[in-house]
Amino acid sequence: MAAVVGAVLVLGSGCEDPAPKAGAAGASAGVASPPAAGAAAMPSLVGQKFTDAEVTVKTLVTKAVEARSAYGNVQLAADHAAWAVCFQTPAAGAPVEKASTVELSLVAPGQACPDKAGGVLAPSKTPAPPKPKSSPPTDGGSTGGDGGVGGSSAYYKSCADAKAAGAAPMRRGQPGYREALDRDKDGIACDK
Repeated sequence: MAAVVGAVLVLGSGCEDPAPKAGAAGASAGVASPPAAGAAAMPSLVGQKFTDAEVTVKTLVTKAVEARSAYGNVQLAADHAAWAVCFQTPAAGAPVEKASTVELSLVAPGQACPDKAGGVLAPSKTPAPPKPKSSPPTDGGSTGGDGGVGGSSAYYKSCADAKAAGAAPMRRGQPGYREALDRDKDGIACDK
């Protein structure tokens, strides 16, 4: 029996590979491999101007920084140097290697960041230019017939209003014409 045990020992000791293959060390033992040499922690870039953030990233990675608009419905300007960083990938504190890709989501100067990357910027509340008044008076004096508005959508309270809007003189059947503005009843309102 002792001869068998000795043979097993000899066979077991002769099977070792003097130079393990790459990736084999630690993988079979369940041990995680250490971070690659040159890996660093990603700094927080949120709030910085793109140009400042880009300078920082270029010290860590060799690839160009990928910039995009933080809003899904806003196009990134060709000159976005002054735009601010809202979101970054990889996140602050994550390991980053020289070959890593860094993506920065930006907003224009003075613009707030969305709740999440790709959010929608609400349209501005800029008032629309004023339109001529669109409802005729309810006194019944201009509701069709020869002296009526004839379905017109323009209404002028006075000839001064019509002239200010550039609509005077108005002929019968034209938008804005009504008999109350046609003093001489010749079919032309605000002609004098």
